[in-house]
Amino acid sequence: MILETKRLRLRNWRVGEEAVLKTFLGSDEVMYAYEGGFDDLKIANWLSWNLKLYQEKGYGLWAIERKSDGKIIGECGLTDQTIDGKTYVEIGYHLIASEWHKGYMMEATQAVKNYAFEILRVAEVVSIIRDTNLASMNVAIRNGMTVTQRIVKQYSGIEMPHYIFKVKKRTACQKTED
Repeated sequence: MILETKRLRLRNWRVGEEAVLKTFLGSDEVMYAYEGGFDDLKIANWLSWNLKLYQEKGYGLWAIERKSDGKIIGECGLTDQTIDGKTYVEIGYHLIASEWHKGYMMEATQAVKNYAFEILRVAEVVSIIRDTNLASMNVAIRNGMTVTQRIVKQYSGIEMPHYIFKVKKRTACQKTED
């Protein structure tokens, strides 16, 4: 286990969990910002990518497991993203549609942000969110992030505008001044 919150446990994905990933990565509803759900090959590659990240970086996207019943309801974690030649640590997340609007993603992203600041000691984190993904933007905003830039990413031959949300670690001096 990597992190624990009041209702959730975040842990590394394991070999053979493609079927669990498919419950949300394979969903057109969840993955609409990617122009639709992933097929089996993309899901297998996604899992392999995360397993490699754990080995190389010590972090990646982690399975979100609900404590009450052990059900995996999504993923949230950290990946490196390069924007205009600068590499940032990004908080990324996906949640199974039946679990939307229950506060799980806020709980997970806040824990992941704190992990990045306190354990990894990064100065700032970002979330890169497609301009049509209002729900993810709202999660970023509630997690203390603000828009700092607009970029256009290419995915599956389509130009997709994205916003870069960013939050910096607050120091003790900043906390007392607010």
